[in-house]
Amino acid sequence: MNVHFIAIGGSAMHNLAIALSRKGANVSGSDDEIFEPSRTRLEKQGILPDTIGWFPEKVSADLDAVILGMHAREDNPELLRAKELNIPIYSYPEYLYEQSKNKYRIVIGGSHGKTTITSMLLHVVNELGLNVDYMVGAQLEGYDCMVKLSEEAEFMILEGDEYLSSPIDRRPKFHLYKPNTALISGIAWDHINVFPTWENYVEQFRKFCEVIEADGKLIYNIEDPALKSLGEEFENKLETIPYQTPIYRTTETGTIMSYEGKEYELLIFGAHNLQNLVGAMRLAESMSISNHDFLNAIRTFKGAGKRLQKVAEKDSFTMFKDFAHSPSKLKATTSAVKEQYPNRNVVACMELHTFSSLRKEFLPLYDGAMNAADEALVYFSPSVVAHKKLEPLTIEQVQAAFGGKVKVVNNTQEVLDFINEKNWNNSVLLMMSSGNFDGIDYEKLGSELVLGL
Repeated sequence: MNVHFIAIGGSAMHNLAIALSRKGANVSGSDDEIFEPSRTRLEKQGILPDTIGWFPEKVSADLDAVILGMHAREDNPELLRAKELNIPIYSYPEYLYEQSKNKYRIVIGGSHGKTTITSMLLHVVNELGLNVDYMVGAQLEGYDCMVKLSEEAEFMILEGDEYLSSPIDRRPKFHLYKPNTALISGIAWDHINVFPTWENYVEQFRKFCEVIEADGKLIYNIEDPALKSLGEEFENKLETIPYQTPIYRTTETGTIMSYEGKEYELLIFGAHNLQNLVGAMRLAESMSISNHDFLNAIRTFKGAGKRLQKVAEKDSFTMFKDFAHSPSKLKATTSAVKEQYPNRNVVACMELHTFSSLRKEFLPLYDGAMNAADEALVYFSPSVVAHKKLEPLTIEQVQAAFGGKVKVVNNTQEVLDFINEKNWNNSVLLMMSSGNFDGIDYEKLGSELVLGL
């Protein structure tokens, strides 16, 4: 099998390229920029392009497939050459489906919690020694590649992203996987550059439900009003399995969850994470994993990468970093930390970094999102706003959108000053962003704060 990747350096693309190479395919690729860690990983696998750039001569008639990444443009010279030669062209999700169409496909969708639920399921599968194929959209601890493809595995576990598939395929990725069992964790408007209205965004999840195989299962969070309606809509077409937050109580080290008369001590915390856990347990049932085996195996799960990840800790101070950036994620994460540390001063800092979060029409959705924190700061970079070709934002606009006593700054040094001026005894620092506040080294900051105690 000869496969060529156009835009091989992408975070998703390079993982698929490595997985195919490990499966035995002859993999080639091109890109006009390849950053770390993609560069080192591709080089280690022996498939790093010799030269940066696009080279139509790399696309020849002996190729079985070309896989097109989102980073490429419609007029990419290699893409045009592939079309001339009538070589089959696939988007990343299309090719994943091709590799898994004879397997039992489990797809995890939703505006939030996808990576955590996928991580939980994989953790249990690994603890139980089961062989599965998978694709995860984020880097998880203990994995050197986030895609695994094999001939032997019966199951394929896929994190189902609702963003677009490729420059020439405007369908959301998760519409292409045709799951046997699907899960939706929640619906909260996102990607407004692609889905301009709430109704349009919800429609993508309805279409996702429509592509579930005829005898398939839909697992959904019944506490989400939009999902409750969607679940009811499909209850005569699919086997629908609602789930909700279980009974639990917080402990110094995490959570104790009660289920069917037994208690299970967990390392994770927060209502949203307990919801995610029950959703993952329902997915495991579709793999014939018993609830008891699942709950015993999940005891050692510490969390997914960058999701409430502990950065530093000493005595009565703890610092976390989290990927939260949308209003629903922000609210869930901040509330979870305050619930876990009710007697500490919780200081939450977040960065408006994504395209949606920096749009004026989206900002009002953040109203009250950080109310659970004792102190809150929001940072945005005017240069990032300009780079995304958006209308300029003012500090006053952001302040009005968030409400409450949220402090808003637009300079990284002001974030550091805000943090360094505080006494961190009996406190929690929560740093939330899909970026890094334009250059803050979380580990270095955590070490410095610990040394100052």
